[in-house]
Amino acid sequence: MGLFDSLAGAVLSKVGGDKGAMAQVALDLFNQLGGLEGVISKFNASGLSKEVASWVGNGENLPISPADIIKVLGQQAISDGASKLNMSNHEISSKIAEYLPQLINKMTPDGKVSANSSSVMAAMLDLLK
Repeated sequence: MGLFDSLAGAVLSKVGGDKGAMAQVALDLFNQLGGLEGVISKFNASGLSKEVASWVGNGENLPISPADIIKVLGQQAISDGASKLNMSNHEISSKIAEYLPQLINKMTPDGKVSANSSSVMAAMLDLLK
């Protein structure tokens, strides 16, 4: 993770409350998985293509369960994120399940993944409004 991402995540967690704390988790997740394309690929490979397509597309976002989040990201990644935020594994996987569809939707306003897709930080700032 770059210095800008670290600083921005720290600021967001201080001013954004619950969503701000999740900003740091989102930055970490996107950086670890190779950006938007990597996140989408990981969820598609785990059998959640229909859900992912709804997040990228212009229609309603299909929900994802906390159990799906744990299945896709792995127990260790969830535990690491939970300990950083002083949350339980269930709490953090629930929050990721709540915010990830919204975040990907904000990053793909034209209904497709492209070079013009928004950055994680821009999308998180939009969610904090």
